[in-house]
Amino acid sequence: MDKIETFRTAVGNLATHKMRTSLTMLGMIFGVGAVIAMLSIGAGGEKKAMEAIGRLGLRNVIVRAKEIKPEERAEMRKKSLGVSLRDGEAVREAIPNVESVLPRLEVKPYKIMAPGAKTKGKVFGVSARSRNVASVALAAGRFFDARDERDHAQVAVIGQNIRRNLFGYGAAIGKQLKVNDVWLEVIGVMAAERIGASTNREGIPVGSTADEIWLPVTTAMRKFDRDPLDAPIDELLVTVKEGMSTREVAELIKPLLDRLHGGADDYDVIVPEALLEQQRQTQRIFNIVMGSIAGISLLVGGIGIMNIMLATVLERTREIGVRRAIGARKRDIRAQFVVESFAISLIGGFAGIVIGIFLARVVAAYAGWPTVITFWSLLLSTGVSIAVGLVSGIYPAARAAELDPIEALRYE
Repeated sequence: MDKIETFRTAVGNLATHKMRTSLTMLGMIFGVGAVIAMLSIGAGGEKKAMEAIGRLGLRNVIVRAKEIKPEERAEMRKKSLGVSLRDGEAVREAIPNVESVLPRLEVKPYKIMAPGAKTKGKVFGVSARSRNVASVALAAGRFFDARDERDHAQVAVIGQNIRRNLFGYGAAIGKQLKVNDVWLEVIGVMAAERIGASTNREGIPVGSTADEIWLPVTTAMRKFDRDPLDAPIDELLVTVKEGMSTREVAELIKPLLDRLHGGADDYDVIVPEALLEQQRQTQRIFNIVMGSIAGISLLVGGIGIMNIMLATVLERTREIGVRRAIGARKRDIRAQFVVESFAISLIGGFAGIVIGIFLARVVAAYAGWPTVITFWSLLLSTGVSIAVGLVSGIYPAARAAELDPIEALRYE
């Protein structure tokens, strides 16, 4: 028998038992589908986390005010005022290789309104240099400058959703909006971003600026009421010079702030570079675990193929005897059964790819979680399914080839 005839015979035998063949393929279909879906969800999560960490900046060290229990705040403030501008000045003067230190303060808005409209959003007091560090582009107007910051100017730069909700699709530059009891003049509108909805990483809000209002940090500190037991500012963004280690700078910052804060544990030092490494390690573990779980499905599918092929050998014993009697060689019999198991795994693998991509899209649409279909996940799942099919078919094929022709002809 030539290869074409062997393949034609194998496919014909599978087509004769459509239901049995389809049920046998299910293990491979769901196994491959699970592998692709799991790996695509993991890759999507990794992409989202990398975008978030990248937005924090791999050259940055973040000093953030820690949440303190209400009953402990008064006692804590006797030791330390919390994260403040004084800390930023000390870090800039005492720590080598620091390029800039930018303060950031979140204002808790109970109302955001303009004449005839109101909305919800987040309000942040930031440094005039924050735009360059955060790589924020403007769709219109300008960003506030050092003079605005020095004069405590009541100006604001707003996101796209804030602009649309308060001023429609018309021009917003020069118009007034009110945050709590303070009127602010809109001097800039931030451009739309590619990053999706806001998320959190180690408690740090990152993501879209569409629902944010930025104003000078000095304005936020002076013009807006704040609980006197709160830290003066929420965080300091310390940018390290190009090529310098953020971890080494972080190790120098901690003892300095410990002295300034009188040993009070009221701040955290966060290194995005370390978060990146931690995220990659976590992602590797996630991929291994999820891949192993999905691989069990492939293993179960392979066992199913082997079981069916062994049953098929027993069922077709007389046919094998007839074929051997008219000249078929052992390798012909072996090839026929191996091709049948290979065809089951191959067709099941391709069907599993379709199922896996569909499941990934459903997860992305339903949960709002991005999914990424990678070429290596398709190659891995399909390659493993084919390998499992071949291995599962070898033993039944060997048993079929070793049947004695005379005994096979007598089999009823």
